Amino acid sequence: MRLARLLRKARELPRVPGVYLMKDEKGLVLYVGKAANLPDRVSSYFVPSAELGFKKDPMLDRVMDFDTLECEGEWEALLTENRLIKDLKPRFNVRLVDDKTFPYLVVTQREDFPRVFVTRNPSDPDLKGAKIFGPFTNAGALRDAIQILQRVFKFRTCKLDILESDEKNKFFRPCLLYAINQCTAPCAAKIGKEAYGADVDRFVRFLGTKRSVMLREMEAEMQAAAADTRFERAAVLRDQIKAIQKLDERASKSDGWQPETEISYLDPEKALASLQRTLKMDDPIRCIEGIDIAHLMGGETVGSKVCFVDGRPFKNEYRRYKIATVNNLPGGGTNDDYSSIREVVSRRYREAGGGHELYPDVILIDGGLGQLHAALEAFDQLDVKPPMVISLAKKEELIYIQRKSEPVRLGRENPGLRLCQAIRDEAHRFAQSYHHLLRRKKTLEE
Repeated sequence: MRLARLLRKARELPRVPGVYLMKDEKGLVLYVGKAANLPDRVSSYFVPSAELGFKKDPMLDRVMDFDTLECEGEWEALLTENRLIKDLKPRFNVRLVDDKTFPYLVVTQREDFPRVFVTRNPSDPDLKGAKIFGPFTNAGALRDAIQILQRVFKFRTCKLDILESDEKNKFFRPCLLYAINQCTAPCAAKIGKEAYGADVDRFVRFLGTKRSVMLREMEAEMQAAAADTRFERAAVLRDQIKAIQKLDERASKSDGWQPETEISYLDPEKALASLQRTLKMDDPIRCIEGIDIAHLMGGETVGSKVCFVDGRPFKNEYRRYKIATVNNLPGGGTNDDYSSIREVVSRRYREAGGGHELYPDVILIDGGLGQLHAALEAFDQLDVKPPMVISLAKKEELIYIQRKSEPVRLGRENPGLRLCQAIRDEAHRFAQSYHHLLRRKKTLEE
């Protein structure tokens, strides 16, 4: 009866791409998957002839319900699946649980002759000022498209440091890409800075359009090749068209799909030393934990705790807390952030407050003076007190320090402040990510 009920629900889903979340009787997510067509994929779990394999068969006995999130296309379903698996860590997911991310396309800007290449680390300090596109969900198609487009725009993909003023360039022997007319060889002074820059600018503009003109020309050439029975050439053009079309299967850095790679670069050692001076702490700072509160339209309030060690995220110590003491219900409840903070602090630091484990060097609360006082009230109930508790207020970015009424205002480029902002933003993202997706699902249903 359970499987029959789930099968009926699955077959009633809209025929669109999306992501599905299998849940047990307590609402815990057991598995996250993607689908090009939601009813076809989800219903395949519940038909009597389903063969899920030895890893997923035990899951089917525990599934009591499922949620779905509709997506714009398969590319968004891939990104959504990746984000949810990394955040929720479902028990039965074995893929996408590592730190591997989707790639980005980079066009450098601070060189005489800009380079074009693919990276999975867009926060690399060497890429400061570069134009970054993506993330892209199909790494293979992205690399194929770059190779095809290089024949048109003739940009370089090498790692050479090329200066226009270097007289030795004219004696340099260019690589094979110049010989096959796939690069204009600025390394050998075969093209000037302005002419090369114009080619790269056209390429950047091309990435921002629908590429319809080029695709129409390629499709016409493919049809002509097929009509002349040059089927191998037609097949090559067909594959090239598909690769270029897949350039549209991408998101933007501003969407925040992969914050673990997109957090602005900081020199961790410099940032920690700066924060230590600001807080007037005697010992070096190594471990910082950030706490934030989130809710979904007034309900399902949760707290998050993220951990940074030596200035970098330490994902094994991330935690999410479902708030139990605050009854936040739509239409009648309240959103008491202070009580929620007190609960999260009490639960997270119960052992440390009893002297059974160590506190982090700094505890960062997302919010202003009120949120800081709420956290300190919880710590006052514990026997052992933490070495340092601070809060970071939004907008003006003021740092409030325990037992001090006046906040500290730092310059926007202060490395210590930027580290606190990164921790605060990561705690906020970790708390909000699942809720944002559920909010979008509820909006679509309404």
